[in-house]
Amino acid sequence: MPFDIARTRAAYPALTEGFVHFDGAGGTQTAAGVIDAVTDAMRMAVGNRSAANVAGRRSLKLVAEARSAVADLLGADPAGVVLGPSATALTYTLARTLGATWRPGDEVVVSRLDHDSNVRPWMQAAEAAGATVRWAEVDRHTGELPAAQYADLVGERTRVVAVTAGSNAIGTMPDVSAIAKIAHAVGALVYVDGVHSVPHGPTDLTSLGADVLVTSAYKWSGPHLAAMVADPARWAALRPAKLVPSSDAVPDRFEYGTPSFPLLAGVTAAVDHLAGLDPDAVGDRRARVQAGLAAAQAHEEALLERLLAGLAQRPAITVYGSPARRCPTVSFRVAGMSPTAVQEALGAAGFCLSVGDYYAYEYFQLMGLRDSGGAVRASIYHYNTADEVDRLLGELDALADPAGRMAG
Repeated sequence: MPFDIARTRAAYPALTEGFVHFDGAGGTQTAAGVIDAVTDAMRMAVGNRSAANVAGRRSLKLVAEARSAVADLLGADPAGVVLGPSATALTYTLARTLGATWRPGDEVVVSRLDHDSNVRPWMQAAEAAGATVRWAEVDRHTGELPAAQYADLVGERTRVVAVTAGSNAIGTMPDVSAIAKIAHAVGALVYVDGVHSVPHGPTDLTSLGADVLVTSAYKWSGPHLAAMVADPARWAALRPAKLVPSSDAVPDRFEYGTPSFPLLAGVTAAVDHLAGLDPDAVGDRRARVQAGLAAAQAHEEALLERLLAGLAQRPAITVYGSPARRCPTVSFRVAGMSPTAVQEALGAAGFCLSVGDYYAYEYFQLMGLRDSGGAVRASIYHYNTADEVDRLLGELDALADPAGRMAG
């Protein structure tokens, strides 16, 4: 059954403003059910967590429901879901916790494909411990992160391999399971940045090979909260820095301060929204989430193919990377125009796109693009349409040749 794009778009109130959003990699628009859930939670009496009164029990329920929802999204155990304000904050928490156990001679492996939030925390923790940082390199031409190189990078002293499941810059989806197999052979922990991959298809923590995976709800129609997920036994073995009176239970010991209970309600609603993307899906929420994201993925991949084909026909446009597997995300430049100028011109026409390095610092340094403004990023999400892709291509034609006579 074709993806019901009209039904899908109707779930996003912001789309009624008429802007074209190709900026999902920086944050999607919010689904109506999420807005309603957050609003309802703010209207009702909610106290700090306690079993002694109704308001306290409500907050306990909101936390438990958010953990359960994220677990259904990723194929995880709710008791292993750590909630926090952002993927960056959660990654720093784990990097500092693990780094406190490292010694000189220990090693961590990071990649030049990753968002800096999955690079700098590990580098800084390694520096503090006197550990060594080793780099997985990106193929400059294809944008691939070859898995085979990890056989030479990983050794008996490797403590962590940090890798993205989907590049937020050029969309590359590395073979994480192959990388994880190499890392696990020497007992290294595999930390996977799923921030950009999770919104664009079904995710299964086990089959991916991730020991820990981080994701951000605002990249999949939800509020600005994140989750870091692992087997509860893994969390039980770690001792993060914490306040003395705060809970020492797992996963609570990794969560700092009082959470935003209304936003946690939004996290649950966002997963429920994804579970409803395929109206014909049946089964429990986990099964419906997988079906919904699979349907959305097929829709997004068709739009990506349309966009890439259109860009390839325009000689004035340079697209970066051509990975075999990619999230629906493309970075490009228009000849004779700075990325910022392109963004501003498209913005004036009602298009929302990102520009710069999008925190993919190492990749843009490698490509020699960062100091000259990076690139323009078009990131497709399941509420985008073929007409929007065609309109974007038309606007790019006008930019490349204002007279509308683009060569080729």
